[in-house]
Amino acid sequence: MNSANALPAPSLRSPVAHPLVWLLALCLAHVVARVAVSPALKWDEAEQILWTQHLAWGYGAQPPLYTWLQWGMNQVFGPSVLSLSLLKHGLLALTYALMYLAGRELLGPRGAWWASASMLLLPALGWYSVRDQTHTILVTAMTGGAWWLLFRIVRRPRPLDFAWLGLICACGVLAKYSFVMVIGAMLLAALSVAESRRALLSRGWWLAPLVGVLVVAPHALWLFQHLHEATAGTLSKMQIQPERGLVKGLIALVDGLAGMLALFALVALWAFRKAWWKKPVAPAVPWAQRVLWRYLALTLLALLGMVVVAGVTSFKGRWLLPLLCVVPLAAFAARPELQQHPRAGRYTGAIVAIALVLLLAAGVRPWFSGARGDTDELNHDARALAGQLMGKGYDRRSPIIAADHMLGGMLRTRFPQAEVYACNADEQDVARCVADLTVRAQAGGQGWLLISRADRLEPHWWSTVLTAIGPQNQQVIELPFRMVRAGTPPAHYEYVWHPTARQP
Repeated sequence: MNSANALPAPSLRSPVAHPLVWLLALCLAHVVARVAVSPALKWDEAEQILWTQHLAWGYGAQPPLYTWLQWGMNQVFGPSVLSLSLLKHGLLALTYALMYLAGRELLGPRGAWWASASMLLLPALGWYSVRDQTHTILVTAMTGGAWWLLFRIVRRPRPLDFAWLGLICACGVLAKYSFVMVIGAMLLAALSVAESRRALLSRGWWLAPLVGVLVVAPHALWLFQHLHEATAGTLSKMQIQPERGLVKGLIALVDGLAGMLALFALVALWAFRKAWWKKPVAPAVPWAQRVLWRYLALTLLALLGMVVVAGVTSFKGRWLLPLLCVVPLAAFAARPELQQHPRAGRYTGAIVAIALVLLLAAGVRPWFSGARGDTDELNHDARALAGQLMGKGYDRRSPIIAADHMLGGMLRTRFPQAEVYACNADEQDVARCVADLTVRAQAGGQGWLLISRADRLEPHWWSTVLTAIGPQNQQVIELPFRMVRAGTPPAHYEYVWHPTARQP
């Protein structure tokens, strides 16, 4: 019932014998690459930079924990690309570490490393989390922690571990609401197996729900009061079509599952071939295998229910990742003898190679976009734009009103003492948003900066804004994009700088 029952894995002398050190080194390399690549921001990065201007119990459709953590990081490193990268890749390192610990409850060091590092083969974690994700990374880390604590409790129930499990589950809910599905499927699967059921109902079990409820309660109250605000965006992204969405939903679900698991399946099959279909020499931890497979079956049934009953027709990889990140662990727990397979080194080498390719891709992505002539947010020259605005008289402190949140977030990293807002049609009435902010700034004796960029400017944005606040002296800044091929048109920014009355 514990790791002692697992097949012994060979003692490794290569660098992967200490996987957490190397996974940490990989995450640190990604931090260096991200900081070196560009001072501009992607979608989720900019969102966090703007949200962390104020602490709140919730942020639109997202629970608050990631933003709270980012706020704390900003207090140390400032609102910057470095701060964003340190938190994101620190949480990715934590994800790998917690899944490794979960694996060590069932497998030897090599199998545990595979369970952890194989998550790099899940595109939502290996690539898209590096490219631009936030809450998904935190909830995936909490999923790994929940599995580790569940296995520890079954091996040796202790009240303290129940308390930790409650805290981890609460943090998962405060990271992303979909974690409720993880908790539900995990609990039902564990209660359906005799060994894990006895452990979960042992002395101190009540600490898990008690701690979880106490931690989540303040946000739950906020959520009850802002239910529409917190759910409207997510429901829209799910594209619910109850009358005609069954076939479309089933295709989307299959496509989402295949996109999530195909690379892992292909690499595992390439490395071990027909060994996957051989009968295991001996079961490693039979109760854990039953819990894991029942969990995955329940998860699949829940996803099917979302299609058949609720009419959901869209499944994004970041939604499926917390539910499916345990698949590599389940696979290797079912075949523990692969740790001694003659081709085991080939699988390890494939993971290392893919990790290096992903690191390289993260480092060259703006050059790749620029070479295609398809400029990206990271091709904007944030430093040069800030310098031009200061040269035109901007005082670094007055409120900034941007036409999109990525431009706003980028400018806040350059002017951290200024309040920065984004007024766009996706979230509010643009005319009212700009009018209210300019009036507030003037009432407080401040100037204000209104700015847009041509490559993400909504149609009629300026005409709508100027109708609300009256004619203004619009000015233009043109700057060459960074890391682009020759002949690429420059970035085009329009702005209005309205200084305070006290300024000459």
